[in-house]
Amino acid sequence: MTGMAVALLAVALLLLATGCAGRDFIVGGRGGWTANPAEPFNHWAERNRFQVNDRLVFRYKGQEDSVLVVNQSHYDACNTSDPFMRLGGGESGFVLSYSGPHFFISGDAGRCHAGERLIVVVLAVRATPSPAPSKPSPPPKSSPSSPPPAPAAAGNSSTSPPQALAPPAAGNSSTSPPPAPALPAAGNSSTSPPPELAPPPVTNGTVAPPP
Repeated sequence: MTGMAVALLAVALLLLATGCAGRDFIVGGRGGWTANPAEPFNHWAERNRFQVNDRLVFRYKGQEDSVLVVNQSHYDACNTSDPFMRLGGGESGFVLSYSGPHFFISGDAGRCHAGERLIVVVLAVRATPSPAPSKPSPPPKSSPSSPPPAPAAAGNSSTSPPQALAPPAAGNSSTSPPPAPALPAAGNSSTSPPPELAPPPVTNGTVAPPP
């Protein structure tokens, strides 16, 4: 749908919501706006439903009568001295531009006391309901953090910490330190230190060579 079509649709909906397509109502029906009506004007008004922008049409003898738009106190007293508006000419239209009560009387106080007065209550405008706000989606549930893994049993995991090595038994491992050498017994080892040599004998003042 183009932007122009959307704008036209919005205007049409607004006109329908506010009742801009008003209707015409002939006050009093065939009898018109007159004194001593066959049906009281307020009874006629109660049989109709008036909305904003509807139009009241008053038909009367222009030389003898008129229509005054007044407040409630002037309506009750048929006071013609200070109207909001005066309509004349024999046929007058009045647009109901707002909701609530509207008060009309004849411009002749005697005709007003003879029943030529009217109260019209206009229905309130129904506003177009706005769409309900969408509920915000709940935040995603965070997965519970997994507990750290338990230390693996010795010998079952290559990542387990090295265990302290017990000293190997003597003679069972090639990597064990060599045993301390035992002192050899005298005359039993070729590696024993040579015996201390006695000084060579002196013969005739010369040193004899060592044996």
